[in-house]
Amino acid sequence: MSKPTPTPALEGALVVNKPAGRTSHDVVEAVRRVVGFRRIGHLGTLDPIATGVLVLLLGRATRLAQFFSARRKRYLCTFRFGFATDTYDAAGEPTGSDAAPALTREILEQLAAPLIGHIEQVPPAYSAKKVQGRPAHELARKKKPVELKPVEVDVYELKLLSIEGSSARFQIECGPGTYVRSLAHDMGRALGPGAHVSEIMRTAVGEFSLDQAMMLEEIAAAQASGKLPERVIPLEGLLADLPSATVLPIVERRIRHGSRFNVPLAQLQPGRPPAGQSVPAALDSEKWKPARIRVFNPEGKLIAIAEPVVPRVYQPVLVLETAPAI
Repeated sequence: MSKPTPTPALEGALVVNKPAGRTSHDVVEAVRRVVGFRRIGHLGTLDPIATGVLVLLLGRATRLAQFFSARRKRYLCTFRFGFATDTYDAAGEPTGSDAAPALTREILEQLAAPLIGHIEQVPPAYSAKKVQGRPAHELARKKKPVELKPVEVDVYELKLLSIEGSSARFQIECGPGTYVRSLAHDMGRALGPGAHVSEIMRTAVGEFSLDQAMMLEEIAAAQASGKLPERVIPLEGLLADLPSATVLPIVERRIRHGSRFNVPLAQLQPGRPPAGQSVPAALDSEKWKPARIRVFNPEGKLIAIAEPVVPRVYQPVLVLETAPAI
C-alpha cells in the first residue's frame, strides 16, 4: 500500500477577524489546531475586548514579521466619557463615580488635538510593557504599584465620527506601540470625569484590511472543504510595496550563501501601492527605511529580502530556506 501524500503546510498571511473575549494567543492556538501545525505568529496583539484585524503569518512567512514592524494601524473606537477604569477599557473596574458629561463636537475636538502627531504617551498599567523584567499587568493585577515611563508614539488621525449621549465614536490611525486605551484615558482626564474605551475594532494593519478577514468559524469550514489555501496570501504576495527582481540560478546560489549580488536597474520591477479604502495611504510609520527589494528565483518563488550596499549591488538581509518537499 502506498503512503498517503502529506498535505503541504500553508505559508503566507491569513487575516483573521478576532472575536471579542478572546486573546490574540487564543486565536493563534485555534488556528494552529485547524491547520495542524504550530509555526504561526502574528503582527501585533489585540486586547481581549477588541475585534477586527489580526494578521497571522504561517510557515516561513513568520520570518518576514520584522519587515512589517513599522506598519500603521487603523481603528474604529467608542470612548465612554464619564468615568475611568483601571484597565482604561470596559473590562476594568471603575476608578471613580459615574458622571454624564455634556459632550459637543467642539469640546471633543479640542481634547483630541493635543493627542495628534508625534506625542509622548504613558502606556496603561494593564499592558505587556515590562517593569523590572515583568509584564506590567502582572503587577497591576496584584495591586502593586506600576510606574511606566512615557514613550514616543505617532497618532496620524483621531477623527470624531459621532456623539451619542456620553459616548463618542472615533476613527484612529496610529503607528506601532500606540495604546488606543491611553488616548481615551488622556482625553477623559483632560475633560475631568474620565473616560474609557467601550468598543474597539481594528480595521487595518498596513495593507491588511477587515474586508480580507475571516472569522474563526469560516477558517475551520474553509480548511474542512480544502478551500483555505485560496484565502491565504502567499509568500510571493507579501510586502508587495517593495520593488522586486528575478535572478538566474547562478545568482540564486550566491544569495543562498549570503553573498552580495548585482541587479541591473532595468531588472528591477516597481512595488505596488496598497489598495482599498480602509488601508492607510502610507504603510509605514518610519520616516526613513532602507531601499529593500524582494528577490525571486526563475520559478517565481520568493527567496530573499535584500538591501543595497552600493548602487546596483545588494546584500541579502533575510534568506528563506528552501520550501519543504511534499
